[in-house]
Amino acid sequence: MNQKRNITIILGAALVGLALLPSRALPDDASASLYKQKCVSCHGADGKGETPAGKAMKARSFADPAVVASSDDELAGIITNGKGKMPKYGTLKPEQVKGLVEYCRSLAK
Repeated sequence: MNQKRNITIILGAALVGLALLPSRALPDDASASLYKQKCVSCHGADGKGETPAGKAMKARSFADPAVVASSDDELAGIITNGKGKMPKYGTLKPEQVKGLVEYCRSLAK
């Protein structure tokens, strides 16, 4: 009987924990991998843009207030069409671009 009660408490705590998670899903491994392939050389693993290439290209930190204030559609447009010295990645599928936007947002925190 005591074991049933413990399982019930654990399951209840797990459900409460899931309910408290942010509504936006965490970026998946595919997005992290794509970020490493396409973005990390300039924006860095931490998204601050403090790599040699990032400094040379004046890449903004994802925590920069102007970047944070940008809409997801604006960031998706930059990824797809490029901006300034940033190349365009128009061959990415819409779900890949969305995943990159979410991944970049996660680095801003």
